[in-house]
Amino acid sequence: MASFNKLKNVLMLAFDWILYSTGAADTCQVTVTQPRFQEADYSVSTVFLTCAFSFSGCSSSPPQVLWFRFLTNKHEDLCTPECRDHQKYKVHLSPNNSSLQINDVTVDDNAVYICGIAFSDSNSPLSKQTGDGTVLMKAEKQHSNGKFIVMIIASSLLFLYSTTVFTFFVVYKVGSKRFFLF
Repeated sequence: MASFNKLKNVLMLAFDWILYSTGAADTCQVTVTQPRFQEADYSVSTVFLTCAFSFSGCSSSPPQVLWFRFLTNKHEDLCTPECRDHQKYKVHLSPNNSSLQINDVTVDDNAVYICGIAFSDSNSPLSKQTGDGTVLMKAEKQHSNGKFIVMIIASSLLFLYSTTVFTFFVVYKVGSKRFFLF
């Protein structure tokens, strides 16, 4: 039985070699990497999400670059390959990198952004790959300074009121005890 498996493996290698040498075997393979997390300060209005990719055995034609995003309860096709909102999104492509430009970024843009690279003229299952996604977090502008000051003032006034009431109570009690002692 072991010799049959060896013979089968040798025949498969020979068959693969024949297909490869005649061009029938498609060996296009793509790898995509993205940063896991990107934070944007509240003052930033434009963000660039990056996507690095490499490929081997693929055609010389440029790949298609696709961008998607996953919100809490839904998925959106942003640029597949054309961007659905040209004012909001723009794709930049260089030989081994792509970036998604997001304009007028708000906290509503917080999501997981996924980059996909596809050589559409290839039949190889590895010719179309996506990255693991980049989590974009846009920070909200902090308005807590005003609330913090109001809380300090309210706490101070409450402290002064409580101290005054307590003082009057003590003076009243001490005064009434002196009256009964004489």
